[in-house]
Amino acid sequence: MGPLAGVRIVEMSNIGPAPFCAMLLADLGAEVISVQRLAAGDLGFAIDPRFDLLNRSKRAVGVDLKAPEGVALVRDLVARADLLIEGFRPGVMERLGLGPEVCSQINPKLVYGRLTGWGQTGPMARMAGHDINYISMTGALAAIGPKDGAPAIPLNLVGDFAGGSLYLAMGLLAALTEARASGTGQVVDAAMVDGVASLMAMHMGYRQADFWSLERGTNAVDGGAPWYAAYETKDGKWMAVGAVEKRFYAEFIARLGLGAADLPGQNDRARWDDLRASIAARFMERTRDEWVAVFDGSDACVTPVLDMDEARDHPAAVARETYLTMDGVVEPAPAPRFSRTPGRIQGPPPDPQVTTAPALADWGIDADRIAGLRTAGIIAGAG
Repeated sequence: MGPLAGVRIVEMSNIGPAPFCAMLLADLGAEVISVQRLAAGDLGFAIDPRFDLLNRSKRAVGVDLKAPEGVALVRDLVARADLLIEGFRPGVMERLGLGPEVCSQINPKLVYGRLTGWGQTGPMARMAGHDINYISMTGALAAIGPKDGAPAIPLNLVGDFAGGSLYLAMGLLAALTEARASGTGQVVDAAMVDGVASLMAMHMGYRQADFWSLERGTNAVDGGAPWYAAYETKDGKWMAVGAVEKRFYAEFIARLGLGAADLPGQNDRARWDDLRASIAARFMERTRDEWVAVFDGSDACVTPVLDMDEARDHPAAVARETYLTMDGVVEPAPAPRFSRTPGRIQGPPPDPQVTTAPALADWGIDADRIAGLRTAGIIAGAG
């Protein structure tokens, strides 16, 4: 199942972006074996593991990487893999004896994916950081937020997952395609700062063309334009407006019940505050659901602002099966979609106590060796 069926991936388990990248590929059919630490809770999760959705569609093996036998086991898995994914600081995998040079000698076709915030090289390479730090260094954080207000934090979506996980996934698949043609793998150095900088390409071009202001909340798509903003409704909820094009804006104003002739021009920046005030006052006259009915089926580009609980139950999401329920847990469906080789969730987040032995066996590790490693406490599981 899935367009990546037959692709084998070793994931060196971590938190956040690297596991998400592996999850995306597993959902598309790749066989991912997640190498996890022996002791439960070492990764700092305080939630029930079944809700740790970044580990779905995988199998897990608990391995003591401080033991030479544990490192040797992972090397044998690498020999059978197409891709390796790791998200540690530079030098960690080398200290474990699992760096790219070692792994490429074991498996010359291996594509070795490295995901970090700052990259493998540069003056900040070994510094700690998180999503907010990476997007702060690339112009993204400074551009998001209200006028005369603090920068707004867009969850950890932009740096960790967009600039990190997705760029690594793209790089891995590109390198895998090349390796199958050349017979030789390579290292993919995916830095979140690089990915976010790439995401900012349009805005950077606009800035140099004097089409984008550095002042937050004053541009077309940063909330500055009154026709690209969120408005509160009578019941304290919100509607999102993205009526950019002239024809969409005209329909938006008409459905609001406002007269275009009585309003400032759509692109009269000097009077955007006046236009915003008129629109805001109109939205406050009805509840969110009433406005949803007004704009239903229109090209006005107006939608309700849904929270996570509401999003999964919206009729559009239900119709497309955007969310699935697996073992009582609601989770996003695999994306994107394929007409002939659809992806699927291969299973819930695994318990290495259960999956270690069978996963190793399926990857060709001898049964007697598995039993010996288990008896010695090098791997997880009771059988």
